[in-house]
Amino acid sequence: MNSVERRRLRAREEILEAAWQICRAEGLAALSLRSVAARVGMQAPSLYSYFGSKHAIYDAMFAQGQRELKGHMASLPEAGLTREDFRAGAQAFFEFCTSDPVRYQLLFQRTIPGFEPSEESYRLAEEILSRFAGQMASAGIDDPRHVDLWTAVLTGLTDQQISNDPGGDRWGRLLDETVDLFCDHAGIPPTPKE
Repeated sequence: MNSVERRRLRAREEILEAAWQICRAEGLAALSLRSVAARVGMQAPSLYSYFGSKHAIYDAMFAQGQRELKGHMASLPEAGLTREDFRAGAQAFFEFCTSDPVRYQLLFQRTIPGFEPSEESYRLAEEILSRFAGQMASAGIDDPRHVDLWTAVLTGLTDQQISNDPGGDRWGRLLDETVDLFCDHAGIPPTPKE
Protein backbone atom coordinates (compact mmCIF):
# COMPACT_ATOMS: atom_id res chain seq x y z
CA MET A 1 0.00 0.00 0.00
CA ASN A 2 1.48 3.33 -1.02
CA SER A 3 1.41 6.52 1.08
CA VAL A 4 -1.63 7.98 -0.74
CA GLU A 5 -3.64 4.81 -0.08
CA ARG A 6 -2.53 4.80 3.57
CA ARG A 7 -3.63 8.44 4.00
CA ARG A 8 -6.97 7.68 2.35
CA LEU A 9 -7.50 4.65 4.58
CA ARG A 10 -6.57 6.67 7.67
CA ALA A 11 -9.02 9.43 6.66
CA ARG A 12 -11.82 6.88 6.14
CA GLU A 13 -11.11 5.38 9.56
CA GLU A 14 -11.15 8.84 11.14
CA ILE A 15 -14.48 9.61 9.46
CA LEU A 16 -15.96 6.34 10.69
CA GLU A 17 -14.74 6.95 14.23
CA ALA A 18 -16.29 10.43 14.15
CA ALA A 19 -19.56 8.94 12.88
CA TRP A 20 -19.60 6.39 15.72
CA GLN A 21 -18.88 9.13 18.28
CA ILE A 22 -21.77 11.24 16.99
CA CYS A 23 -24.17 8.29 16.93
CA ARG A 24 -23.17 7.10 20.40
CA ALA A 25 -23.65 10.58 21.81
CA GLU A 26 -26.79 11.62 19.94
CA GLY A 27 -28.31 8.51 18.32
CA LEU A 28 -28.09 7.01 14.84
CA ALA A 29 -30.52 9.50 13.36
CA ALA A 30 -28.30 12.43 14.40
CA LEU A 31 -25.63 11.51 11.87
CA SER A 32 -25.14 14.13 9.18
CA LEU A 33 -22.35 14.79 6.73
CA ARG A 34 -21.98 18.26 8.18
CA SER A 35 -21.54 16.99 11.75
CA VAL A 36 -19.02 14.33 10.68
CA ALA A 37 -17.08 16.83 8.56
CA ALA A 38 -16.91 19.30 11.44
CA ARG A 39 -15.59 16.63 13.77
CA VAL A 40 -12.77 15.63 11.40
CA GLY A 41 -11.92 19.16 10.30
CA MET A 42 -13.25 18.96 6.72
CA GLN A 43 -15.90 20.70 4.70
CA ALA A 44 -18.95 18.47 4.14
CA PRO A 45 -18.42 18.24 0.34
CA SER A 46 -14.92 16.85 0.98
CA LEU A 47 -16.46 13.76 2.60
CA TYR A 48 -17.83 12.73 -0.79
CA SER A 49 -14.33 11.80 -1.89
CA TYR A 50 -14.38 9.14 0.88
CA PHE A 51 -18.06 8.21 1.12
CA GLY A 52 -20.68 8.80 -1.55
CA SER A 53 -23.50 9.51 0.89
CA LYS A 54 -24.59 9.37 4.51
CA HIS A 55 -25.94 5.87 3.83
CA ALA A 56 -22.48 4.87 2.60
CA ILE A 57 -21.13 5.87 6.02
CA TYR A 58 -23.84 3.81 7.72
CA ASP A 59 -22.93 0.92 5.43
CA ALA A 60 -19.25 1.13 6.37
CA MET A 61 -20.25 1.29 10.04
CA PHE A 62 -22.48 -1.78 9.56
CA ALA A 63 -19.63 -3.71 7.93
CA GLN A 64 -17.22 -2.65 10.68
CA GLY A 65 -19.69 -3.78 13.35
CA GLN A 66 -20.18 -7.15 11.66
CA ARG A 67 -16.41 -7.69 11.52
CA GLU A 68 -16.20 -6.83 15.23
CA LEU A 69 -18.98 -9.33 16.00
CA LYS A 70 -17.25 -12.02 13.96
CA GLY A 71 -14.02 -11.44 15.87
CA HIS A 72 -15.84 -11.41 19.20
CA MET A 73 -17.53 -14.75 18.49
CA ALA A 74 -14.50 -16.44 16.87
CA SER A 75 -13.42 -18.29 20.02
CA LEU A 76 -16.50 -20.53 20.01
CA PRO A 77 -15.90 -24.08 18.77
CA GLU A 78 -16.78 -24.88 15.16
CA ALA A 79 -18.40 -28.24 15.90
CA GLY A 80 -19.97 -30.35 18.59
CA LEU A 81 -21.58 -27.58 20.64
CA THR A 82 -22.55 -28.51 24.18
CA ARG A 83 -24.90 -26.65 26.50
CA GLU A 84 -21.86 -24.95 27.98
CA ASP A 85 -20.89 -23.77 24.49
CA PHE A 86 -24.41 -22.44 23.96
CA ARG A 87 -24.17 -20.63 27.31
CA ALA A 88 -20.79 -19.15 26.39
CA GLY A 89 -22.08 -18.10 22.97
CA ALA A 90 -25.21 -16.52 24.41
CA GLN A 91 -23.16 -14.63 27.00
CA ALA A 92 -20.62 -13.45 24.40
CA PHE A 93 -23.35 -12.24 22.04
CA PHE A 94 -25.29 -10.54 24.83
CA GLU A 95 -22.20 -8.76 26.18
CA PHE A 96 -21.14 -7.66 22.69
CA CYS A 97 -24.57 -6.18 22.02
CA THR A 98 -25.23 -4.55 25.36
CA SER A 99 -21.74 -3.04 25.51
CA ASP A 100 -22.63 -0.76 22.58
CA PRO A 101 -26.40 -0.25 22.13
CA VAL A 102 -25.94 2.03 19.10
CA ARG A 103 -23.89 -0.61 17.28
CA TYR A 104 -26.52 -3.21 18.24
CA GLN A 105 -29.26 -1.00 16.85
CA LEU A 106 -27.42 -0.54 13.56
CA LEU A 107 -26.64 -4.25 13.18
CA PHE A 108 -29.91 -5.81 14.30
CA GLN A 109 -32.71 -3.29 13.96
CA ARG A 110 -33.99 -1.33 10.97
CA THR A 111 -34.27 2.14 12.47
CA ILE A 112 -32.71 4.33 9.77
CA PRO A 113 -35.29 5.24 7.12
CA GLY A 114 -34.18 4.15 3.66
CA PHE A 115 -30.98 2.44 4.81
CA GLU A 116 -30.26 -1.13 3.88
CA PRO A 117 -26.77 -2.57 4.04
CA SER A 118 -25.07 -3.15 0.70
CA GLU A 119 -24.84 -6.74 -0.55
CA GLU A 120 -21.15 -6.77 0.33
CA SER A 121 -21.75 -5.59 3.89
CA TYR A 122 -24.78 -7.80 4.42
CA ARG A 123 -22.75 -10.79 3.25
CA LEU A 124 -20.69 -10.37 6.43
CA ALA A 125 -23.86 -10.79 8.52
CA GLU A 126 -24.86 -13.82 6.46
CA GLU A 127 -21.43 -15.39 7.02
CA ILE A 128 -21.81 -15.05 10.79
CA LEU A 129 -25.29 -16.58 10.74
CA SER A 130 -24.14 -19.34 8.38
CA ARG A 131 -21.24 -20.19 10.71
CA PHE A 132 -23.63 -20.41 13.61
CA ALA A 133 -26.08 -22.56 11.63
CA GLY A 134 -23.17 -24.88 10.83
CA GLN A 135 -22.20 -25.03 14.49
CA MET A 136 -25.79 -25.92 15.38
CA ALA A 137 -25.94 -28.56 12.64
CA SER A 138 -22.78 -30.14 14.04
CA ALA A 139 -24.65 -30.48 17.35
CA GLY A 140 -27.51 -32.25 15.58
CA ILE A 141 -29.77 -29.19 15.24
CA ASP A 142 -30.55 -28.95 11.55
CA ASP A 143 -34.04 -27.45 11.55
CA PRO A 144 -33.73 -23.82 10.33
CA ARG A 145 -36.56 -22.90 12.70
CA HIS A 146 -34.22 -23.57 15.62
CA VAL A 147 -31.73 -21.04 14.27
CA ASP A 148 -34.57 -18.52 13.94
CA LEU A 149 -35.80 -19.31 17.45
CA TRP A 150 -32.30 -18.92 18.91
CA THR A 151 -31.70 -15.55 17.25
CA ALA A 152 -35.16 -14.32 18.23
CA VAL A 153 -34.71 -15.29 21.87
CA LEU A 154 -31.22 -13.78 22.15
CA THR A 155 -32.13 -10.52 20.48
CA GLY A 156 -35.32 -10.38 22.54
CA LEU A 157 -33.36 -10.61 25.79
CA THR A 158 -30.87 -8.09 24.44
CA ASP A 159 -33.63 -5.67 23.42
CA GLN A 160 -35.20 -5.94 26.87
CA GLN A 161 -31.88 -5.33 28.60
CA ILE A 162 -30.99 -2.31 26.50
CA SER A 163 -34.49 -0.82 26.66
CA ASN A 164 -35.47 -1.51 30.25
CA ASP A 165 -32.33 -1.97 32.33
CA PRO A 166 -29.42 -0.28 30.55
CA GLY A 167 -26.19 -1.00 32.36
CA GLY A 168 -27.88 -3.58 34.57
CA ASP A 169 -28.22 -7.34 34.40
CA ARG A 170 -31.94 -8.07 34.76
CA TRP A 171 -32.24 -9.91 31.44
CA GLY A 172 -28.64 -11.09 31.39
CA ARG A 173 -29.40 -13.16 34.49
CA LEU A 174 -31.93 -15.10 32.39
CA LEU A 175 -29.37 -16.27 29.81
CA ASP A 176 -28.46 -19.63 31.36
CA GLU A 177 -32.10 -20.49 32.06
CA THR A 178 -33.01 -19.50 28.51
CA VAL A 179 -30.19 -21.61 27.07
CA ASP A 180 -31.45 -24.61 29.05
CA LEU A 181 -34.99 -24.09 27.78
CA PHE A 182 -33.74 -23.84 24.22
CA CYS A 183 -31.47 -26.88 24.54
CA ASP A 184 -34.31 -28.93 26.07
CA HIS A 185 -36.50 -27.93 23.13
CA ALA A 186 -33.77 -28.66 20.55
CA GLY A 187 -32.67 -31.93 22.15
CA ILE A 188 -29.20 -30.92 23.35
CA PRO A 189 -28.45 -33.08 26.40
CA PRO A 190 -27.35 -31.54 29.66
CA THR A 191 -23.61 -31.23 30.16
CA PRO A 192 -22.45 -34.17 32.32
CA LYS A 193 -21.34 -33.18 35.81
CA GLU A 194 -17.59 -33.60 36.42
